[in-house]
Amino acid sequence: MPQTTFRSTLRELVRCYQAFEGYASSHIHQQGLTISQFDILVTLGNGQGMTPKELVEQTWITKGTLTGVVDRLQLKGLVKRTPSTLDGRSQIITLTKKGQKLFEKVFPEHLAYMGQAFAHLQAKEISHVEEVLGNLRHAFELQKNKEGNL
Repeated sequence: MPQTTFRSTLRELVRCYQAFEGYASSHIHQQGLTISQFDILVTLGNGQGMTPKELVEQTWITKGTLTGVVDRLQLKGLVKRTPSTLDGRSQIITLTKKGQKLFEKVFPEHLAYMGQAFAHLQAKEISHVEEVLGNLRHAFELQKNKEGNL
């Protein structure tokens, strides 16, 4: 692949992510949440709860950031921590009734809001974008695995 094509593709990928993040975050902030708080709320929504380790694996939040985000959600009364019945050293983080109610309101609203950005695309185009992004993700994963085996 010519270097100029590769660089312009990288630039467009970054610009697309920035546009996506800017669009999504404006709606999330209107709900009184940070992106990290929203990520946890959605991940825990309709679930049975997760350990901190599971939350890190399922969200975009790093281990070092998770505790502070969960603390702030707990102060808002949206999550609670309970000791794990399987491992006394671990906790299970679940949504409170207030958190579940907020999830049930905010998540469908956010999907509808995000859907507005896709409204001008045809189903075929959306499917193509998904396929190409999946191929790109796969290429990065293969390369990372190759480097891990060196």
